[in-house]
Amino acid sequence: MSDDPKTEQPSSSEPRVLYETRNEGSIAVITMNRPRYRNPLSSQMMAELDEAFIRAEDDPDVRVIILRGEGPTFSGGHDLGSPDALATRAERENEPMGNRYPRTRGMDVDPHLRWRDIPKPTIAVVQGACIYAAWMLASAMDVIFAAEDAQFLPTNFAYFAVPWDIGARRAKYLMFDNRFLTAREAMDWGFVQEVHPSEELEAAAMAYAERVAQQDPFQIRLMKHSIHQMQEIQGFTPHILSSFSDRMVRAANAAAITTDGATRREYISVERARANREQQS
Repeated sequence: MSDDPKTEQPSSSEPRVLYETRNEGSIAVITMNRPRYRNPLSSQMMAELDEAFIRAEDDPDVRVIILRGEGPTFSGGHDLGSPDALATRAERENEPMGNRYPRTRGMDVDPHLRWRDIPKPTIAVVQGACIYAAWMLASAMDVIFAAEDAQFLPTNFAYFAVPWDIGARRAKYLMFDNRFLTAREAMDWGFVQEVHPSEELEAAAMAYAERVAQQDPFQIRLMKHSIHQMQEIQGFTPHILSSFSDRMVRAANAAAITTDGATRREYISVERARANREQQS
C-alpha cells in the first residue's frame, strides 16, 4: 500500500490478522489474512481484529486506521465452514438461547459499536465480496473505499445499520429485492465514498489516509464525536440493540446442508441473491 512498512505479525504460522504501521507510524493498517477462505469473520478472527483495533487506538502515534482484506475478497461474511467454524461448531450444537443470545451479541453487535466509536478515523478498503457480516464490519468504519468489482449484500443482520447507511426507503427497496449492490450503486447511495479500479484502490485509500493524518487529531476526534452524537440523538444505538432481537428470530431461516461430509449452515437469502445476480447478468 505504501513504502517503509513497519510490520509485526502474531507468532501463529497462519496469522488471521496482520498489523503494521505506515507513513512514519501515523497510519495503522489492519489486514484480514485468510484469503483461502475469503477472510471469514469467525469468532477467532473477530477477537484478533478487536486486539488490532485496540492496539491502533492506544498507539499515540497512530492517527488513521485502515482495514483491508488480503486477496481478491474483502470478506465473505460470517464463517460457515472454515476450520475455525468447524472447531467451535460441535460445542454449540443444540445451544440454548440463553447462551446463544449473549454470545452472538458479543460477536456481532458489541465489537462493531466499539469500533465505530474509536476516536480516530477508520477507513475500510473493500474489493470483491462484502456480504452480510462483512457489510456490518465495513459499516462500523468511518469511510469506505471500494474497487469497481466490489459487491455488497445486506440483510436484517445483528448490527443492522443498513437504514442508517443508505436511508430507510433505499434499505427496504434493496432488501425486499434481495440483490447485490454494485460499488457504483453503493457510492451513489452514500455507503461508499470513493470507487477505483482494483489496481488503484489501495493507493487511493492510502493517499487519503495520509492527508487525514496531517490534520489536527483532536479536531478530527471532535468532528467524529459530533457527527455520532447527531446519530445518537436520532436513536442509532437503541435501534441497533432492538434490531438484534429480530436477528435472533431471522437466524432460524437457515438450512443445514452436508457437503463432502461437512455440515454447515446455508443462508437461504444469500443463495437466492446469487441466483438473482446470475439471472440479471
